[in-house]
Amino acid sequence: MHASTLRRACAALAAATSLALALTACGGTTKNDVKDDSGAASSAGKADPGAATKKGLTVGFLPKQVNNPYFTSSDRGGEKALAELGSTYKEVGPSSATDTSGQVSYVNTLTQQQVDAIAVSAQDPGALCTALKQAMTNGIKVVTYDSDTNPGCRNAFISQASAEDLGRTEVQLLAEQIGYKGEIAVLSAAQTATNQNTWIGYMKDELKDPKYRNVKLVKVAYGNDDAQQSFQQTQGLLQEHPSLKGIISPTTVGIKAAAQYLSGSKYKGKVKLTGLGTPNDMRKYVRNGTVDAFELWDPAKLGDLAARTAVALASGQITGKEGETFKAGSTTCTIGKDGVINLGKPTVFDAKNIDRFDF
Repeated sequence: MHASTLRRACAALAAATSLALALTACGGTTKNDVKDDSGAASSAGKADPGAATKKGLTVGFLPKQVNNPYFTSSDRGGEKALAELGSTYKEVGPSSATDTSGQVSYVNTLTQQQVDAIAVSAQDPGALCTALKQAMTNGIKVVTYDSDTNPGCRNAFISQASAEDLGRTEVQLLAEQIGYKGEIAVLSAAQTATNQNTWIGYMKDELKDPKYRNVKLVKVAYGNDDAQQSFQQTQGLLQEHPSLKGIISPTTVGIKAAAQYLSGSKYKGKVKLTGLGTPNDMRKYVRNGTVDAFELWDPAKLGDLAARTAVALASGQITGKEGETFKAGSTTCTIGKDGVINLGKPTVFDAKNIDRFDF
């Protein structure tokens, strides 16, 4: 896959409304991050948390795009979990991340094949609804992961991370790197990007903590998720603020462009950079000392939790209602508002672990 294609895919991921991350802290969201469509579709009848986990189920995984490294990693996590649970994994999906009608036809095919559950990363929040509701009418459980549908079109959504976790942890990561002292800046995407602005709001709130009293946010710059603009904005930040100690870029395009600029400048290793990036984009900058650590979610853990949630739904242990709990491996998960389950804290990538990931 071309780097530009992967960048676009990852930018789209970063633009998902609600995000979440590692299997250590599985919990429901406390905010309504997705457009309401009469709430999550929970099945008739009550959940039986003590019900046995069914074996021999078939769960169909339908990513936005097959042969995309991110979704390959994610779906392998689902495949591994299903093997452990004694059920069968099946993957289908379009070769283009914008082939919404293709996704619809794959939902219809899985419904005709009478799979027990579908785990889907939706290309569009509404376009799949008719097909998914038909699947649910036929007794098929529906879990969305990475990218949600309207809540009424599925039983549960596995969210990569909460906006609050993303905003706060990026500040925490950078503050550690600069010794809790100095001027910092944010390199965002578009000035109107709702998710970016939400994260930046939490960054500013985190900075109110007294432990950051010697850290000063001097500017929020916007690179519009364009590599060249982001590169130029990084250059501009350092010209305007020569004492800058660190930059947070909560966008995969921005952090890569900033790393590219820093790695060829006198600021390499002196100005710290963190944010949201993919290991394949950032590996060389970690290896050459430009970047100490950055974060994102581990897609394999996202796929793992999607699979375990699908099996719990098909086993009758949960229905998708707020407040229900279930075991996902060694973790107990709680379903939040509108059937949202947060994966947990972001995964931090650094020199010690980056080579274990391929996306």
